[in-house]
Amino acid sequence: MPILVAVALFLFILVVITGFGYVFFVRPASLMRQLESMTSSNPIDEPPTTVSPGGWKVVSSLQWLGEKIPLSPQESSFTRKELVAAGYRADHSVAVFVGIRLVFVAALTLPAFIFRNDLVSNPLLAIALVGFAAFAGYFLPGFALGHLVDARRERLRFSLPDALDLLVVCVEAGQGIDQAIKVVSRELEYSHKELSEELALTCLEMRAGTVRAEALSNMAERTGESEMKKLVSVLIQTDRFGTSVGEALRTHGDYLRVRRTQEAEERAGKVGVKLIFPIFFCILPSVMIVAAGPAMLSVYRGFGEMSK
Repeated sequence: MPILVAVALFLFILVVITGFGYVFFVRPASLMRQLESMTSSNPIDEPPTTVSPGGWKVVSSLQWLGEKIPLSPQESSFTRKELVAAGYRADHSVAVFVGIRLVFVAALTLPAFIFRNDLVSNPLLAIALVGFAAFAGYFLPGFALGHLVDARRERLRFSLPDALDLLVVCVEAGQGIDQAIKVVSRELEYSHKELSEELALTCLEMRAGTVRAEALSNMAERTGESEMKKLVSVLIQTDRFGTSVGEALRTHGDYLRVRRTQEAEERAGKVGVKLIFPIFFCILPSVMIVAAGPAMLSVYRGFGEMSK
């Protein structure tokens, strides 16, 4: 029985490490494009990507599971807001996310419940192990969603200076702000896809009759990025007071570049502190074993001979 427990624990750790590396390092771009096409609506006029029937079945099954779980209006609104910030805007995205959460809970709780007596001997610890597995399965999808939201906001923040340069060129060429936003969304379609989608959605809202200030505010609310909110405030204030749009955008673009440089310098300054723990716990023991290991063995053998 201990051998079975060790084998099961080894397989579980192997699956977790493989899944973590596959998701966060291999970056399966084709699968992410399929999931995005199934759970998000693309505002740019593009041909729909072909999705395998198996992918549709998986998403439909997750949606069916998620629809069986009732959610409070506050939790549903918060989840939808996070999904929209991550780029998933479909109506059934909340149900799919709840289905993924149920799958994670079942995948972690069932093995913990089956091997609870083999892993721990105390009944109370066994119950706590099952509860911890259910807790981890419930909150892991939320952590992954938060990681996707942060990554998308970072890409939006880094793409703003290029978009502002194009906006300045379009505005100074004689175009209105609405037409300039449309042109920028089209030009950034391949280099900065996330920002292009947000600008295209803003253009669609303005074409549908929404006031420009409200459409820009909706864009800032969807993304949740602080720099995007500052840009929207600049555009709204410029439109309200009638000042020069090109000069305001150029000044704000310079500010964003300085801010991006300062953020890079701040991250570079934190590298030394972050490397302390990996060096101390991973590299230093190996160096000590290689450097001082033979000497320690010689000293041990010498004391052994002296004791004899």
